[in-house]
Amino acid sequence: MTHKTPENPPWTPQPLQSPIVWSIAGSDSGGGAGLQADLRALEAFGVHGCTAVAAITAQNSVAIECIEPVSAALLEAQLAALAADMPPAAIKTGMLGSAANVDVLVRWIDRLREANPGLPVVVDPVLRATTGAALADGSLLHAYRTALLPRATLITPNRAEAAALLMIQLNPVRAEPVEALRQAQGERFNASAIRYETLSSRTDVEQAATALMALGCKAVVITGGDHAGVNSEDYAATPQASGWLSLPRVDTPHHHGTGCVFASSAAAALARGFVAIDAIILAKMATTHALRHGYAAGSGAGPVRPRTDFALQAQNLPCFSIPGQTSVQGFAALSDPDLGLYAVVDSAAWVQRVLSAGVRTVQLRVKKTPAPRSGPSPLDSVIRDEVRASIKAARAANAQLFINDHWQIAMEEGAYGVHLGQEDLVTADLPAMAHAGLRLGVSTHAYWEVCRAWALQPSYIACGPIHATQSKDMPWVPQGNNNLAYWSALLSRSGGLPVVGIAGMNADRVSQAMTCGAAGAAVITAITAAPSPEAAMAQLQQAVVAGNALLRQPVPLLPQSTLH
Repeated sequence: MTHKTPENPPWTPQPLQSPIVWSIAGSDSGGGAGLQADLRALEAFGVHGCTAVAAITAQNSVAIECIEPVSAALLEAQLAALAADMPPAAIKTGMLGSAANVDVLVRWIDRLREANPGLPVVVDPVLRATTGAALADGSLLHAYRTALLPRATLITPNRAEAAALLMIQLNPVRAEPVEALRQAQGERFNASAIRYETLSSRTDVEQAATALMALGCKAVVITGGDHAGVNSEDYAATPQASGWLSLPRVDTPHHHGTGCVFASSAAAALARGFVAIDAIILAKMATTHALRHGYAAGSGAGPVRPRTDFALQAQNLPCFSIPGQTSVQGFAALSDPDLGLYAVVDSAAWVQRVLSAGVRTVQLRVKKTPAPRSGPSPLDSVIRDEVRASIKAARAANAQLFINDHWQIAMEEGAYGVHLGQEDLVTADLPAMAHAGLRLGVSTHAYWEVCRAWALQPSYIACGPIHATQSKDMPWVPQGNNNLAYWSALLSRSGGLPVVGIAGMNADRVSQAMTCGAAGAAVITAITAAPSPEAAMAQLQQAVVAGNALLRQPVPLLPQSTLH
C-alpha cells in the first residue's frame, strides 16, 4: 500500500479564534513571571490576554527587592473597566497582594457568574517566590482559604503551596498548628516565618488534593516543580479523571515563571472549552515546551519562553497513570503500520467474509452473545470458538486481527492483537499481554485518554468519534477531520504511533481520513449494513487508495474539545 507520499507543507497552522482571558496578578519588573509571563502564555494559546495589576514588584532575576499591593479601589477600577467592554471567557489569578484585593476579586467573580455561570476561574496561589521571598501574609492566606478557593474552577499549587493552603505546616520552634498561631497572633501573624511541612510521598499529595477539594475547589493539580526527581510529576484531581501526569524533567537553570505559565495556560485551555483534566494536560505540555526554550536574562534564573507549537510535539505529551496499573514497557509494533480499511465485525463468519474481500486489518467485536454451534455451551466457550475461528482465518490470510475486550481468551488462544477501551485498561493484565507479544490498540476520545494510552506505548491509538455514529451511545462531541489531522500529526508524525479514525465512516470519510494522515479508518455499518458488503468493501478500499494520493489536510495548532 502506498502511504501518503504527497503532502502540503507540514504543520500548516489553522487560525485560532481569540477568547478573552483576564490575568489578575503582580507585575514583574524583570519580565520573567507575573503578568508578563501570563501574557506570553496566553498568546501561545491564541487567546487575548487582559491584565489587572494587583501588586507591583521591584525585582530582577536574582531577588525581589520590594512588593507593593495596589489599592483595592484601583483594582476595582481596573476590573470594572474590563467588564464594561471585554468580559472574560476565563480568569486567572496570581499574586493578589492583599486580603482586600481578594475581597474585590471575589465580588467580581460572583457578579460575572450571574451572566456566565460557568465562568472558569484558575487560582495560582502565589505564596512564595522561587527566590524564597514571602508573597502572602496570614490574612491573605486566610482569604485564599475561605473566599477564593471555594470559587475556584481549578487551583494549581506546588507541593509547598498546597501544604500552606491546608495549614499543615508547623512553626519550627513551637510546633503549633498555623491556624492556632494565626488566631492567637492576629495582625502580628507572619506567614513568612512558617516552615512548610513537606508533602513527600505520593500518598501525601493525593490526600492533600482531596483535602483541597473539600475546601470547595472543583479541581486541583498539585505540581511537582518544587520536588526533586528525574521526572516532573503532577497530581491532578478533577471531575473527569484523576491521576499522575509525568514527563522527563527539563534540565535547565532557566525556569523563572513556570508556575505563572502553567496556570495561565490552563485558563486559556478552559477558555477554549476544554474540561479541567484536559486543560491541565495542555498546561503541562505548554510549560514543558516553554522550559525547553528558556533563556538567560540577567545573572539568575532566566524566564521560560512559551511557543505556539507546544501541542504539536510528542515529547511534550505526558503519561497519565491508569488506576491500579503499574508501568508497562510498551507493546509490539504492527506488522504493517499502514492499516488502511479497518473492518470491525461481530462474528467469525464476518471475519472470514471481509478477509475474502481483501481486507487485511480486522477487529472481532463480539458485543452480543453468539448462538452456540451445537447444543448448550457456556458463554466463555462460545466466545472462545469465535475467537479461535477468527484467528485461524486471519493467519491463513496473513491479516492483522484484533480481538475487542476479551483479552484473556485472546492471549490464551495466541491472538495477534487486542483492542481495548478505556474501562478495560483498568482491569486488564497489561504486563502479561505485553510479555505475550500481543499488539494493543486503545480507543481514546480526549486528551486525558490519549495520555493514558500514550503511557502504554501501544501498537496504535484509535481516536474518535470522528463523526456521529449509530453503533454506540457516547457523551463525546464528534471530533471531525481537524481533530483527526491533529492527532495524526501529534501521535503518528511526531510520536511514531499509528492513528486510526473511528466512528461514522463511509467511503468519502475514509478518503478524508487518509488525507488527515490517519493510518487507518475503522468501519462498521458501512460494511455490515450495506446491501452488498463486498461491493461496499471494494469502494472503501478504493477510497483508501484515493485518499493516500491526495494532499494532506492542514494541521491545527490545537484540537477542539470533545466533552463539555
